[in-house]
Amino acid sequence: MAEYPLIENHGLIGDLQTAALVTTDGTIDWFCCPRFDSPSVFGALLDWEKGGHFSVRPSADTYTTKQLYLPDTAVLVTRFMTESGAGEVVDFMPVTGGTATDRHSLVRMLRCVRGSMTFQIGIAPRFDYGRKPHTLRTTEHGAVFSSDGLELALSVVREPEDERLVHTLTGDHDLRVEVALKAGQQRGLVLTSAAGEPPREIRVAEFQQLFDQTRDYWRSWLRQSRYTGRWREMVERSAITLKLMTYAPTGALVAAPTAGLPEQVGGERNWDYRFTWIRDASFSVYALLGLGFKEEARAFINWLGDRVTEKAGENTDTGPLNIMYRVDGSSDLYEEVLEHWEGYQGSAPVRIGNGAATQLQLDIYGEALDSVSFAHQHGIHLGVQGWSSLCTQLDWLVDHWDQPDEGLWETRGGRQDFTYGRVMSWVAFDRALRLAVAHGRPAQSGRWTAERDRIYEQILAKGWEPERGAFVQHYGSGVLDSSLLRMPTVGFITPDDPMWRSTLDAMDRELVTDSLVYRYNPEASPDGLRGSEGTFSLCTFMYVDALARAGRADQARLVLEKMMTYANHLGLFSEEIALTGRQLGNFPQAFTHLALIDAAITLDDTLNRIQQGAI
Repeated sequence: MAEYPLIENHGLIGDLQTAALVTTDGTIDWFCCPRFDSPSVFGALLDWEKGGHFSVRPSADTYTTKQLYLPDTAVLVTRFMTESGAGEVVDFMPVTGGTATDRHSLVRMLRCVRGSMTFQIGIAPRFDYGRKPHTLRTTEHGAVFSSDGLELALSVVREPEDERLVHTLTGDHDLRVEVALKAGQQRGLVLTSAAGEPPREIRVAEFQQLFDQTRDYWRSWLRQSRYTGRWREMVERSAITLKLMTYAPTGALVAAPTAGLPEQVGGERNWDYRFTWIRDASFSVYALLGLGFKEEARAFINWLGDRVTEKAGENTDTGPLNIMYRVDGSSDLYEEVLEHWEGYQGSAPVRIGNGAATQLQLDIYGEALDSVSFAHQHGIHLGVQGWSSLCTQLDWLVDHWDQPDEGLWETRGGRQDFTYGRVMSWVAFDRALRLAVAHGRPAQSGRWTAERDRIYEQILAKGWEPERGAFVQHYGSGVLDSSLLRMPTVGFITPDDPMWRSTLDAMDRELVTDSLVYRYNPEASPDGLRGSEGTFSLCTFMYVDALARAGRADQARLVLEKMMTYANHLGLFSEEIALTGRQLGNFPQAFTHLALIDAAITLDDTLNRIQQGAI
């Protein structure tokens, strides 16, 4: 089997419509075009031999690499050190703006900073997840890769006095190029998806201007952040990462830019995350507004309002909201398996699309209403039509909240009466009632109040297990579930309530291992899938938040500091952490970075109040 890079040995670049992963040795091994959820062009991350790649590395037999982001930007710098010199490849994608386009550019700036260096470049696209062949046509100024209407034009950055690039063609219609540089020289390549746009010769001055514009965009955007707390570097890197995973034309946030990365290497828990979950994106409103990014929060609320309105009049078994959508708001997420790909380190099947899209997950209504309510507090409001559609959704929820569902973890072991789903249904009615009063909007207040109170009483009667002294995953079980760490966050229970303290203590004993937190125990609560999984990074940050709210600030700080050590060299997190400390699952994961921001803000506030003697 090929030597796959570790999942964490990647950086992320993007242009707010799609993104690419770059390994620590300068290889782009994941890039989908023209959108996050489009078929891959480079997919070596999921099949090293058949997936396709765009590599840049020194010609020397041995070299050392280091990788960093240009501070306060999404510009990635991979440094190479050899006996003859030191060089850099600076990777970025010029920001495309808020209008959907098929034109996207991967910019790879090559620099020699000491001595001399010859860069070897390999460009081997594999269109449509490697299912479609391509042709290669070389020109005076570059090359064009073509496949079924999609073209990638390779333009060369050079000066008139430069010698022609040394390039070779392979039998697979791929291209290999060599660029020799001395200290102080800068050249590069630009790979652009634009049908009919021929390659052109780009001067270094124009290349530098493109770099300057991209750098300045990110620094200007980040200056909006109000966060000045103890974990500023990690929080701001998380904010940039979330922005990179936002589809600017609609404001939708993808759960991750990747598909098929395993929760257990060699296992079957491999999902496509390149879509927008109502739950994840709703959480983004808290993180974004907590940092001061009001326009991004407004864009998502507008996107959510469109989804709320779309099926408002439909009475379906899964409700008027889908749990996830494509970034453009469409809902065709048919799941299929790429049988011809071996998967990351042999982790098959490789799935694209997501079969969980049709599941019933009742918690999404609470998350949607909670985000709308929080946005309202910051001056972002739904219009009249949006309110009317929310009322229609609540009418549906009145009749359907008291039934089993698949739960937020999207288990495939059958529906259960999940406590978290009931808690968030309570949140939906509670926030709707508050909004109705705040706006003076017409509402079925009596009916909503009655259902809210019924849910509350039912959770205390059935979701609480006296023998365990804890709230449990679903009715009739003794299984713990870390999703319930959000109970005090949403106000269902106060963080100093004895029932909550007992629940938190039980989670300490059963779900926490050296500060890392499991979602639940799949052996105690079968989820319909083989294999195991690592600790869930989202849950660890939720645990920090819960500890801080419960007055356990010292423990919360230690857990957070430990968790930060599991970030990769750039401050990025995937979905899970293995026992070995390596990262697992899709990368980077929005949910994790959202929870990191929330935990940092909550803990900062708690520590500040302790210092001020307020608590």
